[in-house]
Amino acid sequence: MRQPSPTGFVILLFGLLLASLSACKPSPPAATAAPDAPDAQLTVPSTSDFAVTGDGANPAWERAAWTPLTIRRDSGHGYATRVKMLYSETGLYVLFDGADSLLTATLEGDYLELWTEDVYEFFFWTDERYPVYFEYEISPLGYQLPLIIPNFEDRYFGWIPWQYEGDRVTRKAVSIQGGPATPGAAISGWRAEVFVPYALLTPLQQVPAEKGMRWRANFYRVDYDGGTSSTWSWVPVGESFHTFERYGTLVFE
Repeated sequence: MRQPSPTGFVILLFGLLLASLSACKPSPPAATAAPDAPDAQLTVPSTSDFAVTGDGANPAWERAAWTPLTIRRDSGHGYATRVKMLYSETGLYVLFDGADSLLTATLEGDYLELWTEDVYEFFFWTDERYPVYFEYEISPLGYQLPLIIPNFEDRYFGWIPWQYEGDRVTRKAVSIQGGPATPGAAISGWRAEVFVPYALLTPLQQVPAEKGMRWRANFYRVDYDGGTSSTWSWVPVGESFHTFERYGTLVFE
């Protein structure tokens, strides 16, 4: 038998090595299906744009039904809390309403750790293909925290808006019932009304909202009466508000 030339031997050896590596190479893992969305759905009616006043007095709000938030950790502050939503050609409207007895808020400024005091929060996950969503917080003193959150395997960090001006700015207002808007005041409740322009959500996909579109979302409240916290949510999640896979569904009608 004729012996292979040195060049042929190298080629043969290289081919055998490739075949061996291919046989040992593990198969790619099967794709993991995303968890099913909870059954909770919130229908969001459309509206023309209107002024935000903090009290929800505009007749446009009559188009939307109140949706209750459920207590998730009760430290004895089982205050009734509810939310409603509208959307327009330019942005989204959110209205919170909650009973309260003490205004626990001292932070005076935007982009602070508002979640450490009384606060309303909402999260919009516009496109389930990407683990990126919008978070918004507002305090009884009218300060806000708007964030874009990339969340990869529970590793997340918020990014505040850049060039936050013009048509990218939210419109927001609060109203306090039964007392003054001062830290430590005895009150009977408070409302927060927020308009989020689509221009602020530009980094996200499936924006603007349109009829028939579906987004994932959740709504929260934190209250710190007496130095202990109680929390509420629309859809139950784990300990973290950032368990976005468990959010409910907004349906834009």
